[in-house]
Amino acid sequence: MPESPRTDARAVARVLDRLARADGAPWLHQEVARRMAERVPLIRQPPAQWLDWWGFLGGSAPAVAQVLPAAQRRVVEPTAALAERSRQAQRVRGWRRWLPAGALPPVWREHEAPPQSAPMLWANMVLHWSPQPQALLARWHAALAPDGFLMFSTLGPNTLSELRALYADCGWPAPHPPFTDMHDIGDQLVHGGFADPVMDQETLTLSWSSPEVLLAELRSLGGHIGLERTAGLRTPRWHAQLKRKLAERADANGRIALRFELVYGHAFKAAPKPAPGAPVAIPLDDLRASLRAHRKGPAES
Repeated sequence: MPESPRTDARAVARVLDRLARADGAPWLHQEVARRMAERVPLIRQPPAQWLDWWGFLGGSAPAVAQVLPAAQRRVVEPTAALAERSRQAQRVRGWRRWLPAGALPPVWREHEAPPQSAPMLWANMVLHWSPQPQALLARWHAALAPDGFLMFSTLGPNTLSELRALYADCGWPAPHPPFTDMHDIGDQLVHGGFADPVMDQETLTLSWSSPEVLLAELRSLGGHIGLERTAGLRTPRWHAQLKRKLAERADANGRIALRFELVYGHAFKAAPKPAPGAPVAIPLDDLRASLRAHRKGPAES
Protein backbone atom coordinates (compact mmCIF):
# COMPACT_ATOMS: atom_id res chain seq x y z
CA MET A 1 0.00 0.00 0.00
CA PRO A 2 1.26 3.53 -0.76
CA GLU A 3 2.07 5.53 2.36
CA SER A 4 -0.16 8.44 3.36
CA PRO A 5 1.35 11.92 2.89
CA ARG A 6 2.73 13.50 6.06
CA THR A 7 3.39 16.99 4.70
CA ASP A 8 1.73 19.15 2.06
CA ALA A 9 3.87 19.18 -1.08
CA ARG A 10 2.56 22.60 -2.13
CA ALA A 11 3.35 24.10 1.26
CA VAL A 12 6.82 22.55 1.14
CA ALA A 13 7.45 24.11 -2.29
CA ARG A 14 6.41 27.57 -1.05
CA VAL A 15 8.58 27.34 2.05
CA LEU A 16 11.61 26.13 0.09
CA ASP A 17 11.19 29.06 -2.28
CA ARG A 18 11.27 31.42 0.71
CA LEU A 19 14.24 29.72 2.39
CA ALA A 20 16.22 29.86 -0.86
CA ARG A 21 16.38 33.61 -0.30
CA ALA A 22 17.71 33.30 3.28
CA ASP A 23 21.26 34.29 4.15
CA GLY A 24 22.19 30.69 4.90
CA ALA A 25 21.17 27.47 6.60
CA PRO A 26 19.24 27.71 9.91
CA TRP A 27 21.41 27.75 13.02
CA LEU A 28 19.79 24.57 14.34
CA HIS A 29 20.64 22.70 11.14
CA GLN A 30 24.28 23.76 11.41
CA GLU A 31 24.41 22.62 15.04
CA VAL A 32 22.88 19.25 14.17
CA ALA A 33 25.41 18.88 11.33
CA ARG A 34 28.23 19.44 13.79
CA ARG A 35 26.83 16.74 16.07
CA MET A 36 26.32 14.39 13.13
CA ALA A 37 29.91 14.89 12.03
CA GLU A 38 31.08 13.52 15.37
CA ARG A 39 29.64 10.17 14.22
CA VAL A 40 31.60 10.04 10.95
CA PRO A 41 34.45 7.98 12.51
CA LEU A 42 31.93 5.11 12.63
CA ILE A 43 32.58 4.65 8.91
CA ARG A 44 35.05 1.82 8.40
CA GLN A 45 36.61 3.35 5.28
CA PRO A 46 36.47 7.14 4.77
CA PRO A 47 34.75 7.92 1.45
CA ALA A 48 36.51 9.75 -1.36
CA GLN A 49 33.19 11.45 -2.22
CA TRP A 50 30.01 12.25 -0.38
CA LEU A 51 26.57 13.32 -1.58
CA ASP A 52 25.05 16.20 0.39
CA TRP A 53 21.26 15.87 0.04
CA TRP A 54 19.62 19.31 0.33
CA GLY A 55 23.04 20.76 0.93
CA PHE A 56 22.21 24.47 1.22
CA LEU A 57 19.59 24.15 3.97
CA GLY A 58 21.48 21.31 5.64
CA GLY A 59 24.42 23.62 6.33
CA SER A 60 26.77 20.65 6.71
CA ALA A 61 29.72 21.44 4.44
CA PRO A 62 32.00 23.04 7.11
CA ALA A 63 31.32 20.32 9.70
CA VAL A 64 31.97 17.43 7.28
CA ALA A 65 35.07 19.13 5.87
CA GLN A 66 36.54 19.08 9.39
CA VAL A 67 36.37 15.27 9.59
CA LEU A 68 36.67 14.38 5.87
CA PRO A 69 38.96 17.11 4.48
CA ALA A 70 39.99 15.11 1.40
CA ALA A 71 36.50 13.94 0.38
CA GLN A 72 34.82 15.64 -2.59
CA ARG A 73 31.39 17.05 -1.81
CA ARG A 74 28.62 16.72 -4.40
CA VAL A 75 25.22 18.28 -3.82
CA VAL A 76 21.58 17.41 -4.48
CA GLU A 77 18.97 20.14 -4.11
CA PRO A 78 15.15 19.99 -4.23
CA THR A 79 14.57 23.16 -6.30
CA ALA A 80 16.29 25.16 -8.99
CA ALA A 81 16.63 28.16 -6.67
CA LEU A 82 18.39 26.13 -3.98
CA ALA A 83 20.62 24.50 -6.59
CA GLU A 84 21.71 27.97 -7.69
CA ARG A 85 22.44 28.98 -4.08
CA SER A 86 24.69 25.92 -3.74
CA ARG A 87 26.46 26.76 -7.00
CA GLN A 88 27.04 30.32 -5.80
CA ALA A 89 28.54 29.04 -2.53
CA GLN A 90 30.84 26.69 -4.44
CA ARG A 91 32.01 29.49 -6.73
CA VAL A 92 32.96 31.53 -3.68
CA ARG A 93 34.87 28.62 -2.14
CA GLY A 94 36.46 27.84 -5.52
CA TRP A 95 37.70 31.44 -5.88
CA ARG A 96 39.27 31.33 -2.43
CA ARG A 97 41.09 28.12 -3.32
CA TRP A 98 41.97 29.37 -6.84
CA LEU A 99 39.97 26.62 -8.53
CA PRO A 100 38.66 27.12 -12.08
CA ALA A 101 34.88 27.04 -12.46
CA GLY A 102 35.04 23.77 -14.42
CA ALA A 103 36.72 22.05 -11.46
CA LEU A 104 33.83 22.70 -9.09
CA PRO A 105 31.84 19.59 -8.08
CA PRO A 106 28.37 19.15 -9.58
CA VAL A 107 25.07 20.30 -8.09
CA TRP A 108 22.14 18.13 -9.13
CA ARG A 109 18.40 18.24 -8.75
CA GLU A 110 16.90 15.20 -7.04
CA HIS A 111 15.83 13.53 -10.29
CA GLU A 112 19.33 14.03 -11.75
CA ALA A 113 21.35 12.26 -9.05
CA PRO A 114 23.31 9.41 -10.70
CA PRO A 115 22.24 5.99 -9.43
CA GLN A 116 24.57 3.85 -7.33
CA SER A 117 27.27 6.51 -7.33
CA ALA A 118 27.58 7.81 -3.76
CA PRO A 119 29.96 6.09 -1.31
CA MET A 120 28.31 8.18 1.43
CA LEU A 121 24.96 9.97 1.33
CA TRP A 122 24.47 12.68 3.95
CA ALA A 123 20.98 14.08 4.62
CA ASN A 124 20.87 16.56 7.48
CA MET A 125 17.37 17.56 8.69
CA VAL A 126 15.63 16.45 5.48
CA LEU A 127 13.47 13.40 6.19
CA HIS A 128 10.72 15.21 8.15
CA TRP A 129 10.09 17.48 5.15
CA SER A 130 9.10 14.63 2.86
CA PRO A 131 5.42 13.98 2.09
CA GLN A 132 6.36 10.28 1.74
CA PRO A 133 9.43 9.38 3.82
CA GLN A 134 9.63 5.78 2.60
CA ALA A 135 9.77 7.00 -0.99
CA LEU A 136 12.62 9.34 -0.03
CA LEU A 137 14.50 6.46 1.61
CA ALA A 138 14.10 4.57 -1.69
CA ARG A 139 15.70 7.50 -3.59
CA TRP A 140 18.61 7.52 -1.14
CA HIS A 141 19.02 3.76 -1.56
CA ALA A 142 19.08 4.17 -5.34
CA ALA A 143 21.73 6.91 -5.19
CA LEU A 144 24.08 4.98 -2.90
CA ALA A 145 26.77 2.72 -4.28
CA PRO A 146 26.74 -0.91 -3.08
CA ASP A 147 28.15 -1.01 0.46
CA GLY A 148 27.63 2.77 0.57
CA PHE A 149 26.93 4.49 3.89
CA LEU A 150 23.84 6.57 4.72
CA MET A 151 23.97 9.21 7.46
CA PHE A 152 20.93 11.34 8.24
CA SER A 153 19.15 13.34 10.93
CA THR A 154 15.54 14.34 11.40
CA LEU A 155 13.10 15.53 14.06
CA GLY A 156 11.47 13.07 16.45
CA PRO A 157 7.94 13.10 17.93
CA ASN A 158 8.90 14.91 21.15
CA THR A 159 9.87 17.98 19.12
CA LEU A 160 7.85 21.10 20.05
CA SER A 161 5.68 19.18 22.54
CA GLU A 162 5.17 22.40 24.53
CA LEU A 163 3.91 24.21 21.45
CA ARG A 164 1.54 21.33 20.64
CA ALA A 165 0.15 21.51 24.17
CA LEU A 166 -0.43 25.25 23.80
CA TYR A 167 -2.27 24.75 20.51
CA ALA A 168 -4.37 21.96 22.01
CA ASP A 169 -5.34 24.15 24.98
CA CYS A 170 -6.56 26.78 22.52
CA GLY A 171 -8.47 24.24 20.43
CA TRP A 172 -6.20 24.75 17.40
CA PRO A 173 -4.92 22.02 15.04
CA ALA A 174 -1.35 20.79 15.51
CA PRO A 175 1.30 23.42 14.61
CA HIS A 176 3.41 21.04 12.53
CA PRO A 177 3.16 17.71 10.68
CA PRO A 178 3.68 14.49 12.66
CA PHE A 179 7.26 13.40 13.27
CA THR A 180 8.21 9.72 13.03
CA ASP A 181 9.54 7.73 15.99
CA MET A 182 13.11 6.55 15.53
CA HIS A 183 12.14 2.88 15.92
CA ASP A 184 9.67 3.23 13.05
CA ILE A 185 12.37 4.87 10.93
CA GLY A 186 14.64 1.93 11.67
CA ASP A 187 11.93 -0.44 10.45
CA GLN A 188 11.51 1.67 7.29
CA LEU A 189 15.26 1.43 6.63
CA VAL A 190 15.18 -2.36 6.81
CA HIS A 191 12.07 -2.47 4.62
CA GLY A 192 13.86 -0.19 2.14
CA GLY A 193 16.82 -2.54 1.72
CA PHE A 194 19.31 -0.97 4.12
CA ALA A 195 21.49 -3.14 6.36
CA ASP A 196 22.64 -2.73 9.96
CA PRO A 197 20.59 0.41 10.73
CA VAL A 198 21.50 2.17 13.95
CA MET A 199 19.24 4.85 15.42
CA ASP A 200 19.99 7.33 18.19
CA GLN A 201 18.35 10.42 19.62
CA GLU A 202 18.97 13.33 21.94
CA THR A 203 16.89 16.24 23.18
CA LEU A 204 18.00 19.83 22.70
CA THR A 205 16.16 22.55 24.65
CA LEU A 206 16.27 26.06 23.20
CA SER A 207 14.96 29.21 24.83
CA TRP A 208 14.10 32.69 23.58
CA SER A 209 13.72 36.10 25.16
CA SER A 210 10.34 36.90 23.58
CA PRO A 211 7.52 35.35 21.55
CA GLU A 212 8.57 37.43 18.54
CA VAL A 213 12.13 36.05 18.56
CA LEU A 214 10.84 32.50 19.08
CA LEU A 215 8.39 32.70 16.17
CA ALA A 216 11.05 34.19 13.89
CA GLU A 217 13.34 31.24 14.69
CA LEU A 218 10.61 28.71 13.94
CA ARG A 219 9.89 30.47 10.66
CA SER A 220 13.56 30.19 9.73
CA LEU A 221 13.23 26.41 10.18
CA GLY A 222 10.43 26.32 7.63
CA GLY A 223 7.13 26.92 9.40
CA HIS A 224 4.00 24.78 9.22
CA ILE A 225 4.05 22.42 6.22
CA GLY A 226 1.54 19.90 7.57
CA LEU A 227 -1.76 18.89 6.02
CA GLU A 228 -3.68 20.27 9.01
CA ARG A 229 -2.44 23.81 8.68
CA THR A 230 -5.00 26.58 8.21
CA ALA A 231 -5.63 27.20 4.52
CA GLY A 232 -5.96 30.98 4.80
CA LEU A 233 -4.01 33.69 6.56
CA ARG A 234 -4.28 33.98 10.34
CA THR A 235 -5.80 37.18 11.70
CA PRO A 236 -3.89 39.75 13.77
CA ARG A 237 -6.16 38.83 16.70
CA TRP A 238 -5.12 35.16 16.47
CA HIS A 239 -1.45 36.14 16.21
CA ALA A 240 -1.74 38.36 19.30
CA GLN A 241 -3.35 35.50 21.23
CA LEU A 242 -0.53 33.15 20.23
CA LYS A 243 2.10 35.60 21.45
CA ARG A 244 0.21 36.13 24.69
CA LYS A 245 -0.02 32.38 25.32
CA LEU A 246 3.68 31.96 24.60
CA ALA A 247 4.58 34.80 26.97
CA GLU A 248 2.58 33.08 29.72
CA ARG A 249 4.91 30.09 29.45
CA ALA A 250 8.07 32.11 30.16
CA ASP A 251 10.17 31.02 33.14
CA ALA A 252 11.34 33.18 36.03
CA ASN A 253 14.06 34.66 33.82
CA GLY A 254 11.60 35.58 31.10
CA ARG A 255 12.79 32.81 28.76
CA ILE A 256 10.41 30.67 26.68
CA ALA A 257 11.72 27.14 26.15
CA LEU A 258 10.91 24.52 23.53
CA ARG A 259 12.34 21.04 23.11
CA PHE A 260 13.65 19.50 19.89
CA GLU A 261 14.10 15.73 19.67
CA LEU A 262 16.99 15.11 17.30
CA VAL A 263 17.04 11.67 15.67
CA TYR A 264 20.22 10.36 14.04
CA GLY A 265 20.46 7.31 11.84
CA HIS A 266 23.03 5.48 9.80
CA ALA A 267 22.91 2.32 7.71
CA PHE A 268 24.67 0.51 4.86
CA LYS A 269 23.40 -0.32 1.42
CA ALA A 270 24.03 -4.04 1.28
CA ALA A 271 25.45 -5.52 -1.91
CA PRO A 272 22.68 -7.19 -3.92
CA LYS A 273 22.26 -10.94 -3.41
CA PRO A 274 21.78 -13.24 -6.40
CA ALA A 275 18.20 -14.36 -6.88
CA PRO A 276 17.42 -18.01 -6.08
CA GLY A 277 18.29 -20.16 -9.08
CA ALA A 278 20.35 -17.43 -10.73
CA PRO A 279 23.71 -18.50 -12.22
CA VAL A 280 26.76 -17.76 -10.05
CA ALA A 281 30.06 -16.92 -11.79
CA ILE A 282 33.26 -18.24 -10.16
CA PRO A 283 36.68 -17.23 -11.56
CA LEU A 284 38.52 -20.25 -12.98
CA ASP A 285 41.68 -19.44 -11.00
CA ASP A 286 39.69 -19.45 -7.75
CA LEU A 287 38.14 -22.81 -8.65
CA ARG A 288 41.57 -24.36 -9.41
CA ALA A 289 42.99 -23.04 -6.12
CA SER A 290 40.05 -24.51 -4.23
CA LEU A 291 40.53 -27.93 -5.90
CA ARG A 292 44.28 -27.96 -5.11
CA ALA A 293 43.57 -27.16 -1.45
CA HIS A 294 40.97 -29.92 -1.31
CA ARG A 295 43.39 -32.52 -2.81
CA LYS A 296 46.13 -31.68 -0.31
CA GLY A 297 43.82 -32.43 2.59
CA PRO A 298 44.21 -31.22 6.20
CA ALA A 299 47.45 -33.14 6.84
CA GLU A 300 49.31 -31.41 4.00
CA SER A 301 47.93 -27.93 4.40
